[in-house]
Amino acid sequence: MLTMDGPKVHISQVGQNKMRISWITDSPTPAKVMYAPSPSGNTVSATGTTSSYRYLVYESGEIHNVVIGPLNPNTVYYYRLGDPPSSQTYNFKTPPSQLPIKFAIVGDLGQTDWTKSTLEHVKKSNYDMLLLPGDLSYADFNQDLWDSFGRLVEPLASQRPWMVTQGNHEVETIPLLHKTPFTAYNARWLMPFQESGSNSNLYYSFDVAGVHVIMLGSYTDFDPSSPQYKWLQNDLQTVNKRTTPWIVVLIHAPWYNSNTAHQGEPESINMKVAMEDLLYQARVDVVFAGHVHAYERFTRVYKDKANNCAPMYITIGDGGNREGLATKYMDPKPTISIFREASFGHGTLEVFNVSHARWTWHKNDNDEAVDSDFVWLTSFSSIPSCK
Repeated sequence: MLTMDGPKVHISQVGQNKMRISWITDSPTPAKVMYAPSPSGNTVSATGTTSSYRYLVYESGEIHNVVIGPLNPNTVYYYRLGDPPSSQTYNFKTPPSQLPIKFAIVGDLGQTDWTKSTLEHVKKSNYDMLLLPGDLSYADFNQDLWDSFGRLVEPLASQRPWMVTQGNHEVETIPLLHKTPFTAYNARWLMPFQESGSNSNLYYSFDVAGVHVIMLGSYTDFDPSSPQYKWLQNDLQTVNKRTTPWIVVLIHAPWYNSNTAHQGEPESINMKVAMEDLLYQARVDVVFAGHVHAYERFTRVYKDKANNCAPMYITIGDGGNREGLATKYMDPKPTISIFREASFGHGTLEVFNVSHARWTWHKNDNDEAVDSDFVWLTSFSSIPSCK
């Protein structure tokens, strides 16, 4: 039986041609998905795993994860959860296997009226995959808010893959009472970390179309002796620029930030010291962050100076959370900061081909069609002077 308040479905890409379907039920139900490329076609069935977790006095529902596939690219599939006669039919579209591809990117989402506005805009963007650089539900110890967040995002997250990484609001440790970090996050938002040789759900990478996406963990160890650092080093060395000419990285705590909010935090400063060289040497194209509840776009920058062969840094932590906007910026504006504004919104990264992509920031105040900020990017794989 599915939950009275809905099964909180979300999907995530696994490998090149599979999808993980994740959902929650109140009572024991088979971890089974029936799927087909047409609503009435012959269905294929797949089974998976079921888990649950406890947090203080809270007991989660049954959390189901089923990987389905192989699937064809750029194709709509219809699916049902559990055993028949499960009533509702869902559908999703797989990402393309080749460029072009369109990402929606938004951080620090929360579940306010601002969030709802952001999600309405995102839905109109006609994206292939959503990337979220941390701070999802803002449950902050109240586990029922993880459930309501699942219901809030289900209309979008059940139709397109949502690939996420963690922020500080996912940690949820309480001294003496609950010492294990990321309990709810890891149980509810399982990502394909093992496929990329990672030993943690807090950092992983994947390929989609012609893009290598790396999700890093700002709130797990990142110093040069850490598993994350060694994993990142290895992951960057194995990127094949012929098949994935673009490299995109997501973190939560920004390495570059001219907002007065979240200055001087170790997750920003120390992670930048530890890992900036790795990203620069690998010619990462762009780094997205959240944490600061505002929008800011930097030029290509390395060690605090403009550098044509360095990543562009963009803060997109303006998804709509309950803490509101971070409205104060440092004055004067640093020369490396190109555009900054404290408004709720989201961004889209449209990667057209091996050499060109367009980043656009969309404010919730405007129609989705309105660009509040945009920039064209040229991939490093097509700039001979940076190779």
